[in-house]
Amino acid sequence: MATYLITGGAGFIGSNLAEELVRRGESVRVLDNFITGRRENLAGLEMEVVEADIRDREGIRGAFAGAEYVLHQAALRSVPRSVADPAATNAANVDGTLNVLLAAREAGVRRVVFASSSSVYGADPALPKRETDRPLPLSPYAASKLAGEAYCAAFAHVYGLETVALRYFNVFGPRQDPASEYATVIPRFISALREGRRPLVFGDGEQSRDFCYIANAVEANLLAAHAPGVAGEVFNIACGERYTINQLVATLNEILGTDLEPEYGPERVGDMRHSLADLSAAREKLGYEVKVRFREGLERAVEWESGHL
Repeated sequence: MATYLITGGAGFIGSNLAEELVRRGESVRVLDNFITGRRENLAGLEMEVVEADIRDREGIRGAFAGAEYVLHQAALRSVPRSVADPAATNAANVDGTLNVLLAAREAGVRRVVFASSSSVYGADPALPKRETDRPLPLSPYAASKLAGEAYCAAFAHVYGLETVALRYFNVFGPRQDPASEYATVIPRFISALREGRRPLVFGDGEQSRDFCYIANAVEANLLAAHAPGVAGEVFNIACGERYTINQLVATLNEILGTDLEPEYGPERVGDMRHSLADLSAAREKLGYEVKVRFREGLERAVEWESGHL
């Protein structure tokens, strides 16, 4: 049994990680400030919960004692939020990540897995996105994630703290909050269609994304925690397929048995036009394979939400 510390463990991805690790019989400790994380996401899971904020370097030190692996999910995740308040995004995502790395180094943690984002690719129009592409971040959120990656690589090089960064591409699934002001597109669309409302699409809907069901991201984290010879590296985590936002709405209409056309609004500042991951490196070095594809993931997300209305 290994001991895992999950920062942001009461959030969407963190709580799914916690659930899977508990299922596997591992020792789990969750660190969360419960500003965006929800206690109900951890209900019924046997684990230790530490309420603290990664922006408080001294306040989080104790949570790292005895941890072998740190899955660092804690962040302010929204592009629009970062545009509205870049200082808050920097404090959580850059200063907070530095604090996590310092605490992990001090505690003798074996490896830190860092949740990065495909948003770091930004303005580069080339597809598919490869880890060797030059990052061109378009938002403070993207810039903060790129800075986190750089800190992880530096700590691996300078201090010998093993780190792996995972660039998530549009992860979705159970425990995403559709009511949040900054909710991602899939839970918002499911909620709107269920309630008979036309889903709001920013732009013309022809922008495309590589949507990744949560089970794939969970598996990637656990592979990244243990894969040999990858310290300091960065990997794309996605499905290697892209769908337009209009295709997403059409597929959800099919699954839900609805027939609602989207409502179109202005494009959002900081959003990329197209996104598609090259998964070659993750397959080769992590042993990553896609477990759940786009439509099955949407069906699972709809089914889960049906049980939590």
